[in-house]
Amino acid sequence: MFTILFFVFVRFLKVSNGVPHPAVYLLLGIVLWNYFTEVTTGSVRSIVDKGELLRKISFPKYVIVVSGSIGALINLLFNFVVIAIFMIINHVPVTASALLIIPLIVELFVVSLAAAFMLSTLFVRLRDVAYIWDILVQAGFYLTPIFYLVSQLPHRFAKLLILSPLAQIIQDARHALVTPQATTIAQVYGGDKWIWFMPIGLTLVLAVAGGYYFRAQSKNFAENV
Repeated sequence: MFTILFFVFVRFLKVSNGVPHPAVYLLLGIVLWNYFTEVTTGSVRSIVDKGELLRKISFPKYVIVVSGSIGALINLLFNFVVIAIFMIINHVPVTASALLIIPLIVELFVVSLAAAFMLSTLFVRLRDVAYIWDILVQAGFYLTPIFYLVSQLPHRFAKLLILSPLAQIIQDARHALVTPQATTIAQVYGGDKWIWFMPIGLTLVLAVAGGYYFRAQSKNFAENV
């Protein structure tokens, strides 16, 4: 995926023209998005697939979803080794701002896990959720600034798009690791400082809603799977 997107959008269409280290810029976006995709798509059927186990053994149901998220997190850490190699090859300078990647990964973990709780719970009763989510993930890939620049979008659309937690995380990670030229929500909204925290607020709301919904429905999982 990285190779195709790099040659088509960076080399041929020059979508990232003018951005330093475009290869690392693109790879980082793909890796972060793939983590979200791995967690959410892998969690949709997780409760139903463990139906026999749920009927035989009593244990905290959230362990099923969390274990998948932790497995994907391990994959993400290995992928960051690849990113580090790309950074060395492309002579990307490492500054103190690189430490910001830690809270950004925590935010990514929380928003992915929250979506996983919601999806796995919905799938118990609505089996079409898996197909719908596959379509939404594909659409989300193109609606998230992975292979194009936020600065290339109409300002009105950029202001809406950057409110997405995934877009905010990817852009902030690029700003911290790759180049300060990466457009962040602070740059899009300027002096409206209160709105800088909107994606984090949405992440917390999704986490509370997903956790509450999962907990409320978990007592009926064994009967419905």
